[in-house]
Amino acid sequence: MCGVVGIVAKSDVNVLLYDALIMLQHRGQDAAGIMTCDGGQLNQRKDVGLVSDVFKARHMERLRGTIGIGHVRYPTAGSSGPSLAQPFYVNSPYGICMAHNGNLTNSRELLEHVFKSDLRHVNTDSDSEILLNVFAHELQLQGKLQPEPDDIFAAVGRVHGRCRGAYAVVGMIANYGLFAFRDPHGIRPLILGRRHASEGIEYMVASESVAFDSLGFEIERDLLPGEALFIDTNGRLHSRQCADRAELTPCIFEHVYFARPDSLMDNISVYKTRLRMGEKLAEKIARERPNHDIDVVIPVPDTSRVSAQAIAETLQIKFREGFMKNRYIGRTFIMPGQKQRKKSVRQKLNPVKLEFQGKNVLLVDDSIVRGTTSKEIIQMARDAGALRVFMASAAPPVRFPNVYGIDMPAARELIAHNKTVDQVASAIGADWLIYQDIEDLIASAHEGNPAIERFDCAVFNGEYVTDDVDESYLDRLAEERNDAAKTKLNGLVEGGADEVIGLHNPAREVVR
Repeated sequence: MCGVVGIVAKSDVNVLLYDALIMLQHRGQDAAGIMTCDGGQLNQRKDVGLVSDVFKARHMERLRGTIGIGHVRYPTAGSSGPSLAQPFYVNSPYGICMAHNGNLTNSRELLEHVFKSDLRHVNTDSDSEILLNVFAHELQLQGKLQPEPDDIFAAVGRVHGRCRGAYAVVGMIANYGLFAFRDPHGIRPLILGRRHASEGIEYMVASESVAFDSLGFEIERDLLPGEALFIDTNGRLHSRQCADRAELTPCIFEHVYFARPDSLMDNISVYKTRLRMGEKLAEKIARERPNHDIDVVIPVPDTSRVSAQAIAETLQIKFREGFMKNRYIGRTFIMPGQKQRKKSVRQKLNPVKLEFQGKNVLLVDDSIVRGTTSKEIIQMARDAGALRVFMASAAPPVRFPNVYGIDMPAARELIAHNKTVDQVASAIGADWLIYQDIEDLIASAHEGNPAIERFDCAVFNGEYVTDDVDESYLDRLAEERNDAAKTKLNGLVEGGADEVIGLHNPAREVVR
């Protein structure tokens, strides 16, 4: 999961891009990058770290231009390093840069084809760089000195024909304009905004609408699945549906965990969705445990707070903030290695003991992935003096890996995989555990936009909307994403970006 933004303005966009990335920082804390275009010259700054660490005043001064794109990176495959920071760039044709949110499910086949048939060099293991080279190759086939919107849309159409998986993309063509497109399933979010400046209309494309709010942009609309936009240097907006078969099936886990509650995605309020999730889960608690003895509802900050408040209100139980959060610790379920995750949980959360002492506590979390965090938090509640500790998950059991851009691990590392609810409760040390029903989760999101007939719920039901994910693919993914593989890869990355270039790159095996 990553955050992307692209802006076409009437004056320098460097500060606008910086502020937008700050608003999207929750979508990725591994690396950040900005690229701008000034009179045909591309200016770039990217590195590992948070937005505020990567960009200093001296960098911002060099990022001149009225068109630009930005990216915050979340390490989908567990790897990190400067070479994987985005945007990526190729000089042919025209000079193209791209920032990508999502994950290609056929990246291995694409990589070999890009090398053997397109005769292009891919320098990293990032599927984003592969996607950029596929787009660049298809655009070059147009054979024009000056590309027109029709040429860009034709290239995007052929990208849709070659690439499978999830991709929400923003990019620039030097001296020509900004483009953006979304995969034919619309798995990852991408939204268009606009504002009126004295010289004319300015446009922004971003992963979430929250990036618009502080910058004075208003929501125009979400990009349709399979749709592409092109905004030229004169600020003219062009758009076209570029996919033969498009169906909006957005990832429901965006609403569970990743998106900010103040965002609108595909015309659905994330806040309202989480509120409805809490109400429905409270109704399930009332049905299945009518004689519960819960004294207090406490959220596991921050994503579960809205659902926890709704549970407390529906059940008419006290709501309290029982954990104080250290906001300088990253999201723990993506961290490699159980020891590191356990240590991070204790550093990340500290209990307010008075809210636990002598009470039966219902802890509410947005989801339970590996179970490491839940087990540590439950033990922290007991250590703080809780009599009994119950656990509620605002999402159904996570039983399957995510292949569309969220680094959920191999199935065998998911605590709910092949386990009953009681077995999971025992494993994490809860007195009892209750999960959201998948039908209620879907209904919570669907109510926000009844036009969406289907969501990607693969992590809960194993139904992958791109229809190209089988057991052999998941087995290969498991080997790449398990803790041992991540630990080995991260060890290589610590030595420098040059040491990780070429890992698992089948195209390189051809030339050995």
